[in-house]
Amino acid sequence: MKENTNKPATSFWVIGIIALIWNLMGVMAYLGQAFMTDDMKAALPEDQQALYENIPTWVTAAFAIAVWGGLLACILLLMRKAMAKSIFVISLIGIIVQMVYNFFISGAMDVYGPLEMIMPLMVLVIGVFLVWYSKKCADDGILS
Repeated sequence: MKENTNKPATSFWVIGIIALIWNLMGVMAYLGQAFMTDDMKAALPEDQQALYENIPTWVTAAFAIAVWGGLLACILLLMRKAMAKSIFVISLIGIIVQMVYNFFISGAMDVYGPLEMIMPLMVLVIGVFLVWYSKKCADDGILS
């Protein structure tokens, strides 16, 4: 097994830890949605209740792949393992599938409005960044 030859800069650790925290927040959002009780749903406006009740299984699966894959990839990144790059790509695919549903199929934009769609766009941008960053780290010999 090839050993890491390049010592990462402090920015690597800062980005890695921030990415880990970001992905932990994603896991919390997933768990919050997955374990939302009927009482919690009933407290939402009717149009939001309808969105939650009609989420297809494949979208929930994409959400799970996105957040759990992102968390695993962050851990691998901090362990300086090149496999982080592949797992970030899988996570990004999960993000893209989920965002296609949210933006083009579900009608979420009509329910929440365009300003509430900023967070999903941030998720997508950060997902793309982490794929790029992990590839850069692998190319720079930081990951092995």
